[in-house]
Amino acid sequence: MKQLIDKIPPLLRNFYVLSTLFFLAWLLFFDSNDIITQAKLSRKQAELEKTKSFYELKIEEVKSDREALLNNDDLLEKLAREKYFMKKENEDIFIVVED
Repeated sequence: MKQLIDKIPPLLRNFYVLSTLFFLAWLLFFDSNDIITQAKLSRKQAELEKTKSFYELKIEEVKSDREALLNNDDLLEKLAREKYFMKKENEDIFIVVED
């Protein structure tokens, strides 16, 4: 048994080095905030930030479209006719569906 202990380098026999290595291993691999979890969370955050910027851009587009529709009656009528199939009185609408 003594020969086995003598083969271990003196640095690894030190209590403080052993406890520090154990603590680091615990933090890196076994803790709830380990490296793998942090990497996944970092990836998820980047993805969500991309999604956020996409939706912010879409919000700006919708705001500009809304402003244009509220200020331009011709554009509003065109949208109502094309998207919602609205019509004036005494007017017939024919919808042509292409195959």
